[in-house]
Amino acid sequence: MTSDPESNQPGEPDLAGWWRTAISHIEPGTIEFRGHRIQDLLAERSFVEVIWLLVRGGLPTPEQARLLEAALVASVDHGPQAPSIAAARMAATCGVGLNNAIATGVNLLGDVHGGAGQQCVQLLHDVVAEHRATEGTSLADAADRAIARWRARGDRYLPGFGHRFHPVDPRRDPMLVLLDQARTAGAIDGRYVDAGLAIEEAINRGRRRHVPINVDGVTAMIYAELDFVPELARGLFVLGRTVGILSHAWEQTQQGGRIKGPMPPSILPRYVGPPAQAR
Repeated sequence: MTSDPESNQPGEPDLAGWWRTAISHIEPGTIEFRGHRIQDLLAERSFVEVIWLLVRGGLPTPEQARLLEAALVASVDHGPQAPSIAAARMAATCGVGLNNAIATGVNLLGDVHGGAGQQCVQLLHDVVAEHRATEGTSLADAADRAIARWRARGDRYLPGFGHRFHPVDPRRDPMLVLLDQARTAGAIDGRYVDAGLAIEEAINRGRRRHVPINVDGVTAMIYAELDFVPELARGLFVLGRTVGILSHAWEQTQQGGRIKGPMPPSILPRYVGPPAQAR
């Protein structure tokens, strides 16, 4: 029997309440997540639904689960040219365990590599807040003002737009279709989708070379429409990318190789320091 933290006598330590959680209830013979028995979840629910349950509480609608699944799938991998993947593969050649290789890759997911989704969710919130705050302001004007504030802080790139590798991110259009279907079904109201498209239109006004929204932008639309806060958008991206990190680390383990660096041994880094001193 679990003791009640509120039943402690004055002055007694709250031992049972040392770790307080509304997520998991674990006792001998019992595993429950937010009031749902593991037996029922195993029989009836998908992994994506359980992710939602643990992170958010409650269970998603089928439309919400489909959008979350799409965002996670879109994030799983981007090849060894992605630093998180490359680092995991390099770690695997150094004789560390699979868990260490995965941790190495995950630890590279910061503000620059892996943080754009979180940042774009915040940008979408800024546009929507600007649109609501000023009566009569068009969404286009709200986007212009939000973009101006971001750039005034010295941000050269807007998170979620453009891609260093893809002229048009191949994940963009399929996910916009899913968002449109979800709006038609009434699963989302579409305000953050409209905000993202307004930003895309604003930054391309007068440009000869189009800068489209990328995977971070469309997944940010999904996370914002599903009411995930910006910080959780990054956490969920990390969760999705861990699948790619795991698969690449395991593949590298099977391929073998020892202490593989970022470049083949025949290509040496360019030295730009002072010349060696003559004796």
